[in-house]
Parts: sequence; structure tokens; C-alpha cells
Amino acid sequence: MKKIKERMDESILVCIYYGPNGERLIQRGCKIANMLDCPLYILTVDPKPFDDLDPEKSNYIARWKQLAAQHNADAFIIKDNEQRPISKVIAEVAREKNITQIILGQTAQSRWEQIAKGSIINSLLREIPFVDLHIISVSRYLRNPDRHFEKGVRAYLVKENNNYRIIFKYTKDIEFEGIFFKEFGTDFNNGIFKFMKDKETLQVKVYDDIVKDLTNVEMDTNLSSDEDYL
Repeated sequence: MKKIKERMDESILVCIYYGPNGERLIQRGCKIANMLDCPLYILTVDPKPFDDLDPEKSNYIARWKQLAAQHNADAFIIKDNEQRPISKVIAEVAREKNITQIILGQTAQSRWEQIAKGSIINSLLREIPFVDLHIISVSRYLRNPDRHFEKGVRAYLVKENNNYRIIFKYTKDIEFEGIFFKEFGTDFNNGIFKFMKDKETLQVKVYDDIVKDLTNVEMDTNLSSDEDYL
């Protein structure tokens, strides 16, 4: 039996997309909903039908459903086979559920796309101007049961032969921009580079300044209760 929420004048909607940042957004939404003791909804949108999703995306959805149940979310909403702009879908759900606060991850749009087409944030502000928006950037802390990392710093990847080299100063030749987490106890740039590619957040390994493979590295990036993550 679901617990009756004390406050019905507030309602939280967490909007997530595939990648390790999804769990972080759910955790943030849960904290706010618990503090306010108000309804919590979790939304994901995909242009493909749910039955056509690959195993990796299906696993993300299964994990999100599990988190929604653990945190007593009022509903986990999947909008699949959706051809409308994401902002239109989010605004529709917000109206249906009387949402007052929306939590979004860092936009996957490039700066040029935002200038040319307008950002999702601006579209939402036009669609639902009286809803508060919380924009959560990629975490600058990364934790793993076996290894520990320093606080993340802004970094870039440039193409070098068949690999990528990590640099820390912006140039016109960069391929990707993201956050570099250096392993403790090493004099070299070994660690994890976290960035966005094709609207997904990826984490790749860095060895001696070089990234040889852009394959995502699965890691435990769940948030702790530390105030650093608020």
C-alpha cells in the first residue's frame, strides 16, 4: 500500500535518458520528493517502439524501474515510439500530473544546435512557464568500489592516429568535451573520461593520456548521501 503524500501542492518529474547519469537524476529527484513529501514521477522518452530497443537500453529501463519501486515513485512513465519534440512530451506529462518541478540532465545538444534550433530548456520555458526547472550537470565526482578518483576537471579529446589524446586546454581540433577523473596515486593521466556522444553519457578509460576505445565502461556511480552531491 502506497504511503499518502503530505503535500499535493508540489509534484516532481524526473526526465531521464540512457547512460549512467540517469540514476543520478533519479537519486536527486527522490531526495527532493522526500524532503517535500510530495509525489514523484519518472519519465523517459524514446522515438523507437519499446519492443525494438536493444538489450543495453532495455537494461537501463529495467534498472530505472527497480529504482522507481525502491523509492516509492508514484509512476515510471515510458513514452516510446514518440515522434514529437521531447519538450512537447515533457510538457504534456507535466500538465497531466500537475507537475511543479522538473529535473533534467545536462543537455545533449551542442552549442551550435542550441543556437540554431533553440534548447530543450527554452522550449520548456515557453511550454510550461510556471514549472521550476532543475538542470543537473554531469557529476564531478566518481566513485568505484575498487578504485578511487580525484575530483573531475574539464578536459577534451583530440584525434591522434587511431586513438584519442586527452588535453586540458580548448582548441579548435577537439572531438569531445567532458570531465576527466584521475586515479589517486598515479603521476600519469590515468583514469576515466566522462562525456556525451550521440545524446548518451559515456565513460571511457584513459591510459597515459590516451583513449584507445570509446566503449562505455560500466561503473558504480550511485550517489552517496554526502552534501557534495546536493
